[in-house]
Amino acid sequence: MEKDATKGLGSGKIWPLVFKLSLPAVAAQLISFLYNAVDRMFVSSIEGCGMEALAALGIVLPITIILQAFANLVGLGGSPRASMKLGEGKKEEANLLFNNSFSLLFVLSLILSVSCFCSSRYLVSAFGCPEASLDYADSYLKVYSLGIVFVLLGQGLNSFVTAQGKSLLSMATTLIGAVLNIGLDPLFIFVFKLGVQGAALATVLSQFVSFLWVILLFFRKSSQFHFRFKDMVPRWSALKSILSLGLSPFIMTATECLIQIVFNVNLNWASGGNKDYTAALTIMLSALQLISLPLNGIGYGMQPFMSYNFGKGDSKRLKEGIKDTTILAFAYAVVTWSISLAFPEVYSLLFSASEEVAELVKTYAPFFLMGSIMFFVQMTLQNVNVALGQAKSALFLAVMRKIVILIPLCFLFSHLWGCYGVYLSEGVADALAGGITAVTFLITFPKILRRREEELKKENKD
Repeated sequence: MEKDATKGLGSGKIWPLVFKLSLPAVAAQLISFLYNAVDRMFVSSIEGCGMEALAALGIVLPITIILQAFANLVGLGGSPRASMKLGEGKKEEANLLFNNSFSLLFVLSLILSVSCFCSSRYLVSAFGCPEASLDYADSYLKVYSLGIVFVLLGQGLNSFVTAQGKSLLSMATTLIGAVLNIGLDPLFIFVFKLGVQGAALATVLSQFVSFLWVILLFFRKSSQFHFRFKDMVPRWSALKSILSLGLSPFIMTATECLIQIVFNVNLNWASGGNKDYTAALTIMLSALQLISLPLNGIGYGMQPFMSYNFGKGDSKRLKEGIKDTTILAFAYAVVTWSISLAFPEVYSLLFSASEEVAELVKTYAPFFLMGSIMFFVQMTLQNVNVALGQAKSALFLAVMRKIVILIPLCFLFSHLWGCYGVYLSEGVADALAGGITAVTFLITFPKILRRREEELKKENKD
């Protein structure tokens, strides 16, 4: 990659750029999935309490997701804005956004770390943890909370690596942590006999190494962003810009937490507290992630291209990039969706599920995953809206799928059809949300381009 990677965003051939930017981001998302799934795979094999431990991690998962949402609030709010400034040739303003993002991430991480550690047992109870899994969930979260600073700073700042078009370096951040986590998990869980606490400790240490890697990247001469103490002083204009755009990916991620709480509470009620239904949900959510995360990676990987060319005002190049990105996303969605619906039992094998849990997955996963094919629209176009700085549209789409559609359906269907209704609500909501997202984008996108053209004409006259 050339020394100034952003130059290629405005001049390189589109299809090679789609693959160059998207594939490392997809790999990073798959590695991220593996990162989270490895803990669940190993703890499910703990002799005598595997399913209880698996259910516990299913409860802790939404809490870790909401922590990631704060990283996205700042990282995915600040990095597209900074990328647009690079496209406009305003490097000083781009660096101000980067450094203000660092300060905000640091403060948020300290607050969240102390809060999670002090209220861990209350949190897992409130998230619908079955009684048999309560101690496991509490002990995991207490250890995990000690590494929240590294999680937020590592993930949040990594978005600014991607914003420069350096997708391979960004992918390496996730890869380093994932490989280390895979090696440390069995060591701490089985050799040192630390159980679920060992899984959490392995994750914290892995996140710490990823954090160090990211920090070092910004000391390279080739980096477009550098740490500057004067720019770390909070500026309201910069913070407002970051948070207004970051609110959409924050809600999109945080509502995953809310949805899983709703799922867990309804399943706990409908099943009479049967932990097998919670364990089965944990496995099905992992399957959903395997479909959605790479699609999110495709859209996220292309954000620097879209932000840069939108800032530059190259509408033709922008349209072609969106078209090619959507085609790639659709191809991936069709393949993974087809395999998941045809062979749902493969996920049970990955998590060493008991016969009872495996049967639940085989029965209900096709209904749970049936609408996930529409993620090629939902994930791709959601990322396009963020890349173009369309905070209101992105926020509407983020809220619509989960809060407006999925949560009401989950409560309604669970009361109509019990546990089956809980699983069915996800599939129906995903299909509806994908259709609404496509229609919304087709209506708003031409207006966005016209507004940008008018802004550029006005700037040229001035």
